[in-house]
Amino acid sequence: MRELVIISGKGGTGKTSLTAAFAALAENAVLCDADVDAADLHLLLAPEVKKRTDFMGGSLAAIRQDDCVECGKCLELCKFEAISEDFVVDPIACEGCGVCVDLCPEQAIDFPVQKCGEWFISDTRYGTMVHARLGIAEENSGKLVSLVRQQAKEIAEVEGRELILTDGPPGIGCPVIAAIGGATALVIIVEPTVSGLHDMSRVADLARHFKVPGLVCVNKYDLNEEMAARIENVATERNMEIVGRIPFDPEFTRAMVEGKNILEFVPGSATVETVRSVWGSILSSPAMNKLGLKDFSKTIR
Repeated sequence: MRELVIISGKGGTGKTSLTAAFAALAENAVLCDADVDAADLHLLLAPEVKKRTDFMGGSLAAIRQDDCVECGKCLELCKFEAISEDFVVDPIACEGCGVCVDLCPEQAIDFPVQKCGEWFISDTRYGTMVHARLGIAEENSGKLVSLVRQQAKEIAEVEGRELILTDGPPGIGCPVIAAIGGATALVIIVEPTVSGLHDMSRVADLARHFKVPGLVCVNKYDLNEEMAARIENVATERNMEIVGRIPFDPEFTRAMVEGKNILEFVPGSATVETVRSVWGSILSSPAMNKLGLKDFSKTIR
C-alpha cells in the first residue's frame, strides 16, 4: 500500500480538480481529503456518509464558581486576557494553554476537551473516501489531518487497497507537514507565475526535509509558457521529475459547477487526454514505478 499526496504551495491552483480527475483514473484506491481547513473534494465526488465521528481537539479553561476563592492568580497569569474580573473565561479569547489550570491554588479550573469538528467515512462512485470538516476558527488541523490519513490507511489495509490518493492542504504549515510525512510521493501542482515558482520552492524544501519524492505538474501552463519553462528548469535542478503540463481550460470550472470531474464532463477532449497522460507519468515515475503501481489505472473512454 502506498500513498500519493496532491499538494500545492497555495490555494486555487487546481489541486482538487485534478485530484478528482485522478480518482476517476485510479484503480484499487482509497480516497482521502486532508485539506481539512477548507475541504472541498466532496463537492466533486458527492460522498454518501456511512460513518460520522466527532473530532475532539484542544481544551478550554472553565472556572468552577463554587470552588473559586477569587484570589486573582488566574487573572495575573493569563496573557490573553481571557478571564474577566468576575472570574469567567471567555471561550473565544482562551488559547487553551492550561497555565491557569496548572497554577490555580485552589485547583478550581477545569480543562475539558472540546469538539473541534467531525470526520467521515463515505462511499463515492470511485471508492471509499475519508474526509473531515474542521469547525470555524478551530485549531488542531494538523491533528485532524493525521487522523484522516490514519483512517484511510486502516481502510486500505482492511479492503486490500493498493493506493491511497490524498488531496492535501496548500502551503507549508502544520496541516501540510501532517499530510506529507511518510507519504510515498507528492505531486506538486504549480501555476506559471512568479509566486507559483516561489511557493513550489518552499514546498520542495519541505518535501526534501521529510525525504518524500516530489513530482511537479504545471497547471494552466499556457497562460505564461516562459514562466512554465522556468518552473520546470528549477524543478529539474531540485531533482524533481516533471510529470506534465496541463493547459488552462474553462471546462474545469464548468465541470466543478456540475459537481463532476473533467473526465466525466468532457470525455475525450484534448485536456482530458492530457490529464490521462499526466496520470500515466505519475504512475511510471521512479518514485511510484518501484512500487508496482503501473497497473492500477482504470481504462476510461
